[in-house]
Amino acid sequence: MREYKEILAEFKNIAENPREQLDKLLADGKQVVGSLTYFCPEELVYAADMVPFGIWGADIEVSEARRWFPAFICSILQSALEMGISGRLNGLTAIMIPKLCDSLKCMGANWECAVPEIPLINVAHAQNRKMEAGITFTASQYRKIILELEKLGGKAASDSDISSAIELLNKRRSAMRIFVHLACEHPEAISPKERNDVIKSSYFMEAGPYLSMLNELNDILNVLPDSKWNGIRVVTTGVLADSPQLLQILEDNNITIAGDQILQESVSFRENVPGSGDPVSALAKRMAHIEGTSVLFDPGKRRASELVEIVRKTSAQAVIYVLTKFCDPDEYDYVPVKKLLDENKIPLLLVEVDRQDTGLEQARTAIEAFSSMILK
Repeated sequence: MREYKEILAEFKNIAENPREQLDKLLADGKQVVGSLTYFCPEELVYAADMVPFGIWGADIEVSEARRWFPAFICSILQSALEMGISGRLNGLTAIMIPKLCDSLKCMGANWECAVPEIPLINVAHAQNRKMEAGITFTASQYRKIILELEKLGGKAASDSDISSAIELLNKRRSAMRIFVHLACEHPEAISPKERNDVIKSSYFMEAGPYLSMLNELNDILNVLPDSKWNGIRVVTTGVLADSPQLLQILEDNNITIAGDQILQESVSFRENVPGSGDPVSALAKRMAHIEGTSVLFDPGKRRASELVEIVRKTSAQAVIYVLTKFCDPDEYDYVPVKKLLDENKIPLLLVEVDRQDTGLEQARTAIEAFSSMILK
């Protein structure tokens, strides 16, 4: 059996070199479909005998994308468009782009003009995703995607193909939930950065090989002796916490991530797809069950109450709200989240991050002061 540090090093290399992973997939003769940010139906891509490839932007300098976006659009989308324009995503058969926030609604049209060599597949979801009509609408849009993938790849995805893909990705989601729990149980073994590497790698690997690696890691972590780690346990919330500098600051201050409500992390794999009935409708029903994120219609702000529940379940001491700069939905959610956390006497720190940041020294100072306050 391999040492867990060896497996973590492999995940680190994958997370830090997505282009290398894309080139490997292309060299193996795979057709690869980009999946921009959140809730693209990856099962349909697998069912069409293609491979989805997650795109959450990158820590790169943005220049050409500024011709298409104003300066106050979130850097996830700016840097993702820059990746397309600069050729960093060359080789993709197509790219799926959802429309779940105002900025993403502009992204598709900009992509078609700025990166015409990579065809666009629009991903539309019902705003009222929980009602029967909303589920029916979302399923109808997924069926359109099936036809577009067939035109691009030449393979018609059958219900059986989709069901098999659902089964595979449900297994991956389950294994990722186990990993998050084990990382919480063993902060002495899994640093915040290593935790991020493991989760981030899932966006760049085929589900089968990723699942095998993750199961191997989980098996090792599961038999480690009880942790004697003594530090601060926090829950993170937001859209994206993929910031090596921020994660290093947490580690420097003896802070571990006990749980998260991050869209790119646990929110994306918390809910499995229901396993019965029409598989396309089942994919739409999964969307009806997802909570805990600003980009989905949440009139009762269940996100805030869910966050309190995660804090209690993980015995965390505080919450760090990782706000993606210029993300309007997440900015709006901060107020009700803070109100409920204050009512429950849970300390909260707001940290703003941006893909374009070259330094987070203000965040370091704030986190150092926050840590001192918690330890009093």
